[in-house]
Amino acid sequence: MSAEDVYNRISVLRAERGISRKELAAALGVHYQTIGYLERGEYSPSLFLALRIAEHFEVPLEVVFSLRPFPRLGSG
Repeated sequence: MSAEDVYNRISVLRAERGISRKELAAALGVHYQTIGYLERGEYSPSLFLALRIAEHFEVPLEVVFSLRPFPRLGSG
């Protein structure tokens, strides 16, 4: 973990909605591999892309992204 890690729930949100990486990428206008990089924490999105992802899922930004790891589902 580095000081600049950004955690996200993109894969959880995609699974809840039954959206593939390719479908999400097409909706956002990015390459589908970008979604994989984001989900694995290998790439942090620009503020613009982060806001577009949150808007796509119709949730606040902090539901998708955090500076701390999200608690595991069912543990809280």
